[in-house]
Amino acid sequence: MMPHPGILFMRLIAPLPLSWLRGLGALLGRFLYTLAAPRRKVVLANLALCFPQRPLAERENVARQSFVCFAQAFLDRAWLWHGKPEMVRRRLCLTGATSELHGQAPTIIFAPHFYGLDAGATALSQQVERRFTTIYTPQPGRAVDAWIKNGRRRFGQVRLFYRADGLKPIVAALRTGEVLYLLPDMNFGPQESIFVPFYGVPAATVPSLSRLARLGRAKVVPVITRMTTTGYEVQVHPAWSHFPTEDLEADTARMNRTLQDYIDTMPAQYYWVHKRFKTRPPGAPAVY
Repeated sequence: MMPHPGILFMRLIAPLPLSWLRGLGALLGRFLYTLAAPRRKVVLANLALCFPQRPLAERENVARQSFVCFAQAFLDRAWLWHGKPEMVRRRLCLTGATSELHGQAPTIIFAPHFYGLDAGATALSQQVERRFTTIYTPQPGRAVDAWIKNGRRRFGQVRLFYRADGLKPIVAALRTGEVLYLLPDMNFGPQESIFVPFYGVPAATVPSLSRLARLGRAKVVPVITRMTTTGYEVQVHPAWSHFPTEDLEADTARMNRTLQDYIDTMPAQYYWVHKRFKTRPPGAPAVY
């Protein structure tokens, strides 16, 4: 079988200096911002809902930066998944309350959709002696699907669960000491979602963080990955106290409020290209 041209390209650029890759990503991001009009409109609509107090020019600037970060993070998969291990470790700075990940206590990592989420997962699997699991969505195309799965399992011990597998195997893994890398801050449709505020706007949100923490008797440890000029800073935050509670809706609202605080520190690095408000409350007008 001939190698997929895109994957071959990523292998070829993996050894390049990071500054070169980031420069290429900046060019690609500006190109996408200009040509990908439907997705640009999604980003601008999200920013208008979440930051209505900011001038339009400021929101447009964040949108342009967001496309650049999107492209740079995508190209960074080249060295994350194909670069020499020592280079990968050098570019991934794991900081913060890393002791929260020691031992075998059931642990869920709250990993919001910042563009560096693959870098964060790589840093943890490479630098922390734990078994990790995450939920994986199959990709179209066998070659690309295999490439992503192999990249995410490159270091350490990582298991991928499919969403269709349900909660039972995930809960069982938590109770045996495997750390769940969970990304629950996207719109997965109305099934099992509840509406809680996100920047003051009702957002369909899956309450999986609270539900899995309760079922797995697990603590929740936020891990926020920030793109830097030298790679990524992967910051481990202290485990949340008094979480989960008996109130699924209150727990999920707390998740969104805390996520807002993280986003406010680096708004251009959040995954605004996603249609976060696609699912609307009954009677509410469509956003996109």
